[in-house]
Amino acid sequence: MADIPTHSPPQPKNKVVIHYCNMCRWMLRSAWLAQELLSTFDGELDEVALHPGTGGIFHVWLNDKLVWDRVSDGGFPEAKELKQRVRDLLCPHRSLGHSDGHSKAD
Repeated sequence: MADIPTHSPPQPKNKVVIHYCNMCRWMLRSAWLAQELLSTFDGELDEVALHPGTGGIFHVWLNDKLVWDRVSDGGFPEAKELKQRVRDLLCPHRSLGHSDGHSKAD
């Protein structure tokens, strides 16, 4: 019989949780946003978790801070805006390149 490791998995320092409504069929949208965040914040995010729920919920959390709420923020986030909000909390001085864009005032 193979040796089974007895140590516990690493505890994430920076974790995003995407809490989505499974009954609304928002899993694919959530998985896509998770992939976008993992690709963008490679080395800064330790974990992105998908948490199915009900009742039309769509929340994105970084550690204990609410980053996005579908109801109060008026819908679903564009990947660019979600990346900017996560960046502002996780590593505010980091450039997101083309995802930062330029405002009309620039």
